[in-house]
Amino acid sequence: MNTTLSLACTALLACGSAMAADWDMPTPYSDKTFHTANIIEFANDISENSGGKLNITVHSAGSLIKHAEIKNAVRSQQVPIGEFFLSRLSNEDAAFGIDSQPFVATSYDDAEKLWAAQKPVITELLAQQRLMPLFAVPWPPQGLYTKAEVQSVDDLRGLKFRAYNAALEQFAIQAGAAPTQVEASDIAQAFSTGQVEAMITSPSTGANTSAWDFVSHYAPINAWVPKNIVVVNKAAFDALDAETQQVVLAAAEAAEKRGWEMSQAETAEKTAVLDENGMTITTPSDTLLDGLKAIGQDMQQAWQAEASDAAKAIADAYQN
Repeated sequence: MNTTLSLACTALLACGSAMAADWDMPTPYSDKTFHTANIIEFANDISENSGGKLNITVHSAGSLIKHAEIKNAVRSQQVPIGEFFLSRLSNEDAAFGIDSQPFVATSYDDAEKLWAAQKPVITELLAQQRLMPLFAVPWPPQGLYTKAEVQSVDDLRGLKFRAYNAALEQFAIQAGAAPTQVEASDIAQAFSTGQVEAMITSPSTGANTSAWDFVSHYAPINAWVPKNIVVVNKAAFDALDAETQQVVLAAAEAAEKRGWEMSQAETAEKTAVLDENGMTITTPSDTLLDGLKAIGQDMQQAWQAEASDAAKAIADAYQN
């Protein structure tokens, strides 16, 4: 009888082991980034709350798959889940990039309202690619990093400018700067080799890349509040049992709430780090802000003229 029971237990354990899933999850940013810390906690929650039925290994800093390839890697089931900067997909549909349009949403309250309008449209667009969004988390509002104080848009003319998406590239061009696409992990090298001389990015990225080593001034222009998004391949999600699916969804909901809180705390903390390391934090002049906002208005008009119906629906819902 004991032998029979032992064999039965062994069989059940083997079955449970076979049902367990191990997922690899690529992310673009280093472990120092709060987005990555949040995702690691998300993965830990899933492993713990699923009783080990789903285990996610986070591969940060583009170590498994480069940033530009993550979305398609999830779509093709090369990996079941991944994180990327949402507005990188704006070349597919303007709906993906509205949060990176200059001066559309410049505060967390605005960003939250915009995401509420954006999420159902994004969900539908991603579903057409057999992808499902799990959660999105904003970066701190974007600020301007330069080697000298900038008083007006004219001071940006001719500067080699780091860009990370199409909207920022266009923004730099309209400011008279020369944009170059550079990933966050390559910022220090790009500055040290003279590839770039200025950038717009969050205080998080500035602090994490030791911006004080290559620029001296930071102006919190709060140009936009862009988001990272975590998506899962729908087939991979559907292959999970119902209980594990609920664990994933609950962990995603918690990660989104936690991530927004982390982002807001990060804004003050990392701005303080910039200051502590000798950077000059300047209040942007009215002349500079007016000039930047004028560029933003021009870009918004161009965006409206070319936007899909889905993208325009987001703008309408956000503004009403």
